[in-house]
Amino acid sequence: QVQLVESGGGSVQAGGSLRLSCEASKYTYNRYCMGWFRQAPGKEREKVATICTMIDSIYYADSVKGRFTISQDHSQDSPVSTVVLQMNSLKPEDTAMYYCAARERASTVYTYWGQGTQVTVSS
Repeated sequence: QVQLVESGGGSVQAGGSLRLSCEASKYTYNRYCMGWFRQAPGKEREKVATICTMIDSIYYADSVKGRFTISQDHSQDSPVSTVVLQMNSLKPEDTAMYYCAARERASTVYTYWGQGTQVTVSS
């Protein structure tokens, strides 16, 4: 079981930046693929960015390419890892609830989800 806790959401004006963090409860570095998803009211959930350190793979949705950066930090002395989504040049259309998720390397389904953190971008 992997527990995920997001932080860093908030309100910002268009053009601003926010940094979202997701702390995992167990050792996920090089074992799980991690991702950030978002869902705006009345819209379907959208995959924003994913990172799979074991295969050195990173994905970005077209809508965030060049503006968002995903990374994963870990400590040799700690069983947890942190996935960060750095969001720059934010737009009002980036407003949504952002969720961190994890999947086992052999699976295509993100099984573990955090509670979400709200991002609001005003024009």
